[in-house]
Amino acid sequence: MSVFDKPIVMLDFETTGLSPAMGDRITEVAALRIVGARVTERYVSLVNCGARIPAFITALTGISQDMVDAAPPASRVVPELIDFIGTDTLAAHNASFDEKFLKAEGERLGRQCAHADLVCSLKLSRRVFPGLPSYKLGQLSGRLGIGFRSAAHRAEADAEVAAEVLLHIGRHLGREYGLGQVEPSLLASLNKVAAAKVPAWMGKYIASRSAGVSDAPARDVAI
Repeated sequence: MSVFDKPIVMLDFETTGLSPAMGDRITEVAALRIVGARVTERYVSLVNCGARIPAFITALTGISQDMVDAAPPASRVVPELIDFIGTDTLAAHNASFDEKFLKAEGERLGRQCAHADLVCSLKLSRRVFPGLPSYKLGQLSGRLGIGFRSAAHRAEADAEVAAEVLLHIGRHLGREYGLGQVEPSLLASLNKVAAAKVPAWMGKYIASRSAGVSDAPARDVAI
């Protein structure tokens, strides 16, 4: 089954901290392109931003100063990453975090992002599966029966699990609402709908498709 009707790129960064505005930088990136129902391409790299790696980051991720010092420079990795994403929809778990680092790193090099939409698998999970005890990636994936293939808090491992979570959401929406394929724009729009209003909003979305306006973007459905 083809879950999504257009490609989505799942992104995950490891970083030196929480805020590029405070000088924090990226240390590792993984971008996985989901086409239909599977990951078809990936861009994965450690990143040398010339930054000091705090000890607590090394303890959390296993990424050491020596590893990033020997990695390709941000001046090479970031443009390659932006080109890899292109105009596809961008997704991440807690997407605002990863997007702000992507934009900040791009701005340092005079490169603008061109992704079509932004989808947050964390927000989506809260709306599609309300009432779970936690929506952190590790706990959420465990509740959904999705396991890590390697250690968490490394970019590729986290991106792989987040991609599986997004596919799980897509399959759930397909089954629940009779959708043959799910538009990435639908996911982006659902991010903005309160969890309690999701069933009614989806009802309007399905009705608009049945009325012959299936080409209209999901964002045009009134909330």
